[in-house]
Amino acid sequence: MVNETPEETPAAPEEVTQESAATESAQAETPSPAAAEDASPGEGTSETGEDTTDESGGLTLGSGAPAEESEGPVAEPMIRGKVDRFGVAMGTGRRKTSVARVRIRRGTGQLTINNRTLDDFCRVERDRRLVEAPLKATDQLGKVDVWVRVTGGGTTGQAGAIVLGIARALQVMDPSLHHTLASGSYLTRDSRMVERKKYGFKKARKSFQFSKR
Repeated sequence: MVNETPEETPAAPEEVTQESAATESAQAETPSPAAAEDASPGEGTSETGEDTTDESGGLTLGSGAPAEESEGPVAEPMIRGKVDRFGVAMGTGRRKTSVARVRIRRGTGQLTINNRTLDDFCRVERDRRLVEAPLKATDQLGKVDVWVRVTGGGTTGQAGAIVLGIARALQVMDPSLHHTLASGSYLTRDSRMVERKKYGFKKARKSFQFSKR
């Protein structure tokens, strides 16, 4: 017996025409690379359609106007002190309840506090380094004579007041030292104060022992 294979039936002419029409419409919707290049903005025009070519033929970005500088005027430093007619710079420092009046002039590096030397007045090494800190930061230690009169408060408050007074006197003597002193926070007044005692408390916040019975 001979196996008879079914012959393929040709597609209907209407179906062929429908498939060819769908293929042609898909090709029309997808742009070709050449068309995409033609659609991109040409030279000398921006995305908004503005002409960006200058008179010399070169290209510029946007309108070509120079960028505006946003930096504002630099404020001058506030100098708290004065120089007398003899060339002595004067500054006043405060810390807690202490007030220090400082006088500085060119000299050999003498430092006197209440008619006493620094080692005699400041018995703590930390306070001695704190007083000399603004002089070392500005490289004036051993080049100026410092005379200080300080009253009120304790050793810590007096040391802080002396530092602020020396920094202000150095600033008025040489304004170019302002940035060095300001970066080291020597010109900033420490406004912290001792909190006052409240009624019904042993100290500012410490209370008496509670008794239930």
